[in-house]
Amino acid sequence: MNKTYICIDFDGTLVTHDYPEVGQELPGAVETCKALIAEGHQLILWTMRSGKELQDAVQWCFERGITLVGVNKNPTQESWTQSPKAYASIYIDDAALGAPLNYNPTFHSRPYVDWVRVKEHLINMNALS
Repeated sequence: MNKTYICIDFDGTLVTHDYPEVGQELPGAVETCKALIAEGHQLILWTMRSGKELQDAVQWCFERGITLVGVNKNPTQESWTQSPKAYASIYIDDAALGAPLNYNPTFHSRPYVDWVRVKEHLINMNALS
Protein backbone atom coordinates (compact mmCIF):
# COMPACT_ATOMS: atom_id res chain seq x y z
CA MET A 1 0.00 0.00 0.00
CA ASN A 2 1.32 3.46 -0.86
CA LYS A 3 1.78 5.81 2.07
CA THR A 4 0.14 9.15 1.57
CA TYR A 5 -0.62 12.51 3.14
CA ILE A 6 -4.19 12.84 4.40
CA CYS A 7 -5.67 16.21 5.43
CA ILE A 8 -8.32 15.87 8.14
CA ASP A 9 -10.67 18.64 9.20
CA PHE A 10 -11.54 19.08 12.87
CA ASP A 11 -15.05 20.46 13.54
CA GLY A 12 -17.70 18.15 12.11
CA THR A 13 -15.01 15.65 11.19
CA LEU A 14 -13.09 14.58 14.30
CA VAL A 15 -15.51 16.22 16.74
CA THR A 16 -19.02 17.62 16.61
CA HIS A 17 -19.62 21.23 15.53
CA ASP A 18 -19.34 23.17 18.78
CA TYR A 19 -16.83 25.86 17.79
CA PRO A 20 -15.22 27.70 19.53
CA GLU A 21 -15.40 24.87 22.07
CA VAL A 22 -14.05 21.43 21.23
CA GLY A 23 -17.03 19.22 20.46
CA GLN A 24 -17.67 15.60 21.33
CA GLU A 25 -15.39 13.00 19.78
CA LEU A 26 -17.08 11.41 16.78
CA PRO A 27 -17.48 7.64 16.93
CA GLY A 28 -14.65 5.88 15.11
CA ALA A 29 -12.60 9.03 14.43
CA VAL A 30 -9.67 8.32 16.72
CA GLU A 31 -9.62 4.60 15.96
CA THR A 32 -9.55 5.22 12.21
CA CYS A 33 -6.88 7.94 12.44
CA LYS A 34 -4.67 5.64 14.50
CA ALA A 35 -5.21 2.80 12.00
CA LEU A 36 -4.19 5.09 9.14
CA ILE A 37 -1.08 6.16 11.04
CA ALA A 38 -0.27 2.51 11.82
CA GLU A 39 -0.35 1.81 8.08
CA GLY A 40 2.21 4.57 7.58
CA HIS A 41 -0.04 7.36 6.35
CA GLN A 42 0.76 10.90 7.44
CA LEU A 43 -2.02 13.05 8.87
CA ILE A 44 -2.28 16.81 8.54
CA LEU A 45 -4.82 18.70 10.65
CA TRP A 46 -6.66 20.90 8.14
CA THR A 47 -8.95 23.37 9.88
CA MET A 48 -10.19 26.95 9.87
CA ARG A 49 -9.37 27.22 13.57
CA SER A 50 -6.68 29.70 14.60
CA GLY A 51 -5.10 31.01 17.79
CA LYS A 52 -6.22 29.35 21.03
CA GLU A 53 -8.92 27.36 19.23
CA LEU A 54 -6.30 25.86 16.89
CA GLN A 55 -4.08 25.02 19.86
CA ASP A 56 -7.07 23.29 21.49
CA ALA A 57 -7.57 21.13 18.39
CA VAL A 58 -3.89 20.19 18.15
CA GLN A 59 -3.86 19.35 21.88
CA TRP A 60 -7.01 17.22 21.45
CA CYS A 61 -5.26 15.18 18.76
CA PHE A 62 -2.08 14.86 20.83
CA GLU A 63 -3.99 13.67 23.91
CA ARG A 64 -5.60 10.91 21.85
CA GLY A 65 -2.39 9.71 20.25
CA ILE A 66 -3.16 11.11 16.79
CA THR A 67 0.29 11.99 15.46
CA LEU A 68 0.18 14.94 13.09
CA VAL A 69 2.93 15.69 10.58
CA GLY A 70 1.52 19.13 9.88
CA VAL A 71 -1.08 21.68 10.89
CA ASN A 72 -2.72 23.43 7.95
CA LYS A 73 0.29 22.68 5.74
CA ASN A 74 2.19 19.77 4.34
CA PRO A 75 5.63 19.56 5.99
CA THR A 76 7.43 19.40 2.63
CA GLN A 77 5.48 21.92 0.58
CA GLU A 78 7.64 24.93 1.45
CA SER A 79 10.42 23.35 -0.60
CA TRP A 80 8.37 23.60 -3.79
CA THR A 81 5.57 26.16 -3.26
CA GLN A 82 4.60 29.19 -1.20
CA SER A 83 0.90 28.35 -1.44
CA PRO A 84 -0.99 28.36 1.87
CA LYS A 85 -3.12 25.43 0.68
CA ALA A 86 -2.12 22.18 2.38
CA TYR A 87 -1.18 19.48 -0.11
CA ALA A 88 -2.50 15.95 0.40
CA SER A 89 -3.77 13.07 -1.69
CA ILE A 90 -6.95 12.71 0.38
CA TYR A 91 -9.03 15.28 2.27
CA ILE A 92 -11.50 14.11 4.93
CA ASP A 93 -13.91 16.95 5.70
CA ASP A 94 -17.60 17.10 6.51
CA ALA A 95 -17.95 19.80 3.82
CA ALA A 96 -16.21 17.77 1.09
CA LEU A 97 -18.16 16.48 -1.90
CA GLY A 98 -18.68 12.76 -1.44
CA ALA A 99 -17.67 12.62 2.23
CA PRO A 100 -19.81 10.01 3.98
CA LEU A 101 -21.94 11.83 6.53
CA ASN A 102 -24.03 10.73 9.46
CA TYR A 103 -26.96 12.66 10.86
CA ASN A 104 -28.32 11.76 14.25
CA PRO A 105 -30.25 14.69 15.78
CA THR A 106 -30.18 13.00 19.20
CA PHE A 107 -26.35 13.11 19.07
CA HIS A 108 -25.86 16.51 17.40
CA SER A 109 -27.90 19.02 15.41
CA ARG A 110 -25.54 19.08 12.40
CA PRO A 111 -24.29 16.33 10.09
CA TYR A 112 -20.81 14.94 10.78
CA VAL A 113 -18.35 12.54 9.13
CA ASP A 114 -19.36 8.88 9.33
CA TRP A 115 -16.07 7.28 10.39
CA VAL A 116 -17.42 3.74 10.08
CA ARG A 117 -17.85 4.30 6.34
CA VAL A 118 -14.53 6.16 6.04
CA LYS A 119 -12.73 3.25 7.69
CA GLU A 120 -14.50 0.73 5.45
CA HIS A 121 -13.46 2.70 2.40
CA LEU A 122 -9.86 3.58 3.27
CA ILE A 123 -8.63 0.75 5.44
CA ASN A 124 -10.75 -2.35 5.02
CA MET A 125 -10.92 -2.00 1.24
CA ASN A 126 -7.30 -0.81 0.84
CA ALA A 127 -8.41 2.23 -1.14
CA LEU A 128 -5.05 3.88 -0.58
CA SER A 129 -3.04 1.14 -2.30
